[in-house]
Amino acid sequence: QVQLVVSGGGLVQPGGSLRLSCVASGSIVRINDMGWYRQAPGKKRELVERITSGDSTNYADSVKGRFTISRDNAKNSVYLQMNSLKPEDTAVYYCNARIVTINSGILDEWGQGTLVTVSS
Repeated sequence: QVQLVVSGGGLVQPGGSLRLSCVASGSIVRINDMGWYRQAPGKKRELVERITSGDSTNYADSVKGRFTISRDNAKNSVYLQMNSLKPEDTAVYYCNARIVTINSGILDEWGQGTLVTVSS
């Protein structure tokens, strides 16, 4: 059994910054890819940014130069630093991780969403 816990959402003004955190716990051998997705009202869930175990990243064009993903393997954590936030970044943000577990093979896990609202 593994679990992802997300924190760090909230209300921020346009141009502001927020940092999201996601911590994995449970019967973990290692974590492969980790990433952040978001879903705005009335829209499909989309990739924001993803990072491999080798620290290679890919991201949505809409966040290029503004958002930065990072991970701390010792803490089984992934972070999303969001700068220069825009109203169109408003969405529920989800953490995702592909986890190699002790007893259950490879699991594709999602954390609970955290709402990010960018508004003046």
